[in-house]
Amino acid sequence: MTLDIDLERLALQEERLQFAAFDADTAWRLGCRLREAALAAGHAVAIEVRQAGFPLFYTALPGTSPDNADWLRRKRNVVERFHRSSYAMGLQMEKRGLTLEQRYGTALADYVAAGGGFPVRVRGTGVVGFIGVSGLAQRDDHAFIVRVLADFLGEPAQDLALDAD
Repeated sequence: MTLDIDLERLALQEERLQFAAFDADTAWRLGCRLREAALAAGHAVAIEVRQAGFPLFYTALPGTSPDNADWLRRKRNVVERFHRSSYAMGLQMEKRGLTLEQRYGTALADYVAAGGGFPVRVRGTGVVGFIGVSGLAQRDDHAFIVRVLADFLGEPAQDLALDAD
């Protein structure tokens, strides 16, 4: 039951957290906002924002390692292939009792269905980029993106939280 509720909430997040337009300046401002929030919370995370496969923002805060960059790459591959958050894909696979590798033939070295990858969607256009965070527990990586992105877009974050009523 909890899986179904979380999957519904993740779909709502992806529907509501869309941009009217997205460009390099927007990516930079969003990346800076994510970085500031991570520093304020004391999170040791790596953050990446991309558009059309092009890196527009990247930071690795103290306490991270090159492994975090690789986790971002693998989460990004999931988001770019399936146009869903990497956390949603992980929960969907869990519900089916399968892995991405079993269902889609993806290599574990290149794809990870773990929280922390979120699609950049532009209303009327679709997925145009990727927002990624690596360094926290997967649910927390995802929740961190949603909280900052909701604030950035002027959406009420409490309505989108995974533990909201």
